[in-house]
Amino acid sequence: MMNIPCPYCGDRPHVEFAYGGDATVGRPGNPAAVTTEAWLDHIYYRENPRGLHSEWWQHVAGCRRWIKVRRDTLNHQIVASGTALDDLGPDQPR
Repeated sequence: MMNIPCPYCGDRPHVEFAYGGDATVGRPGNPAAVTTEAWLDHIYYRENPRGLHSEWWQHVAGCRRWIKVRRDTLNHQIVASGTALDDLGPDQPR
């Protein structure tokens, strides 16, 4: 079982969390001005990186806060976690 270190609640089992997606992708600034094709690209067409990658996770069975987790996608090892505002370092694809 993978444990996720919540910066608010401490080390918790991953079943208490919901995956929220890639933490390196920003939303378009003005949604009304974005074309349908651009929205489709933003939502559905993403890279599937290998190696260290920053992700959003929500602690749904705990504090309910969103946190950032830096995880190695090859072995699921978590190398860092922090609040939504924390910089966990650059991704390192392999």
